[in-house]
Amino acid sequence: MVKVGVHVSIAGSLANAVERASGAGCDTFQIFTRNPRGWAFRDIDPGSAALFRERLEQSGLSPAVDHMPYLPNLATGNPEFEVKSRATLIAELERCGILGIPYLVTHLGHHKGEGIGTGRARVIDAINQALEAVDNSVMLLLENTAGEKNGVGSRFEDIAGVIEGIGQQGRIGLCFDTCHAFGAGYDLSSGEGLEDTLNRFDELLGLRLIHLVHLNDTKGTLGSGLDRHEHIGMGSIGEEGFARILSHEVLRR
Repeated sequence: MVKVGVHVSIAGSLANAVERASGAGCDTFQIFTRNPRGWAFRDIDPGSAALFRERLEQSGLSPAVDHMPYLPNLATGNPEFEVKSRATLIAELERCGILGIPYLVTHLGHHKGEGIGTGRARVIDAINQALEAVDNSVMLLLENTAGEKNGVGSRFEDIAGVIEGIGQQGRIGLCFDTCHAFGAGYDLSSGEGLEDTLNRFDELLGLRLIHLVHLNDTKGTLGSGLDRHEHIGMGSIGEEGFARILSHEVLRR
């Protein structure tokens, strides 16, 4: 069965996110466990964590997903940002464990002109460091990006190169974002394009690694590198494109 959900706010309390997702008729949901636009955060109160887990179990919603904040850049060469980014990744893996959230989604970052190989090596090192530091069962989902300048992870080959360098590969999965894929040049608007994209993905990465799909239409054109979401069916992928995506047997497993 396909489980469908949305990103919901944690305003008021973490437990409120469960109520919002349930009220919206979701099967699953995604959150930020903290303010995504800043570096500072508070530790999760044990009582808040217990209430979140209780509400989650009672709701029947599964799985819950956490997304990394916006500021971290795992590919950065800036020493200050590198330390902060890696500390945030470690903290989010720990927070997911505390909350009983099985998946954490992360972007791979930007190399700031130092080259894709250098950026990829930094991402690998950051992920290995985090997974070694946090001993829990949380799976880190690497999200494909839209092909913006100096980005790491827009091409399937890039992501494959990162995964090859990860020591604990059993704790790595993938989040496939449709808007990002289209921006990176993978045509999801046509039947032929969808098949070609999924076949290429399977060849380089393995479709079995997809644990989450971010369904977003796009304001950008094919291969534009633009990461601008549009309501489903109202962008360049279009209503027919999403009908094919949602009915595809590979993505319905």
